[in-house]
Amino acid sequence: MSVVTDTIRNGVDTGKMFGTLDLIRDQPELARFQFRATNRWIDGAHNRSTIQGFYAAGGEDTSRAEAFALDAGEPAILLGADEGPNPAEYLLHALAACLTTSIVYVGAARKVRLASVESTLTGDMDVRGALGVDDEPRNGFERIGVSFRVTGDAPPEKLREVVERATARSAVYDMVTNGVPVAVEVSTS
Repeated sequence: MSVVTDTIRNGVDTGKMFGTLDLIRDQPELARFQFRATNRWIDGAHNRSTIQGFYAAGGEDTSRAEAFALDAGEPAILLGADEGPNPAEYLLHALAACLTTSIVYVGAARKVRLASVESTLTGDMDVRGALGVDDEPRNGFERIGVSFRVTGDAPPEKLREVVERATARSAVYDMVTNGVPVAVEVSTS
């Protein structure tokens, strides 16, 4: 059983965090989650994803009263009208958000009070592959760069350690760097 005396750190209730970790350690079946998104094409490059319910801790979670709506598009140079970030930019956002959340949680667990966490992500891509102009370049990013600026009440080496540990635990970082099988089904009418 984990013991916590300082309960809120970096906006995280560490008592609940360690309690959740203990519960999942004792009942691993509670660790099975399924996140979902639905998407609908609107026009041209514009489409919208909605995200609301998910499966967690042995049952359907219905705590979100309303769905999150995320519009995606393409810039004019890629035949869009900038209705939203393009899907590759959403991937950068997902990676940044997951790494940042992981840093905050790891910092809270390791008794590091963070003052700020900022990041810049860059994704280098040769779009000829995705556009079908040339089969040699891959369809996606050739490289993603992540640069963090982290400040807090710990020495630089401890802050770097927090970022390293967070990177090792980030779900999206794992998916991006190790890949994940994707099954595509099609129904037509």
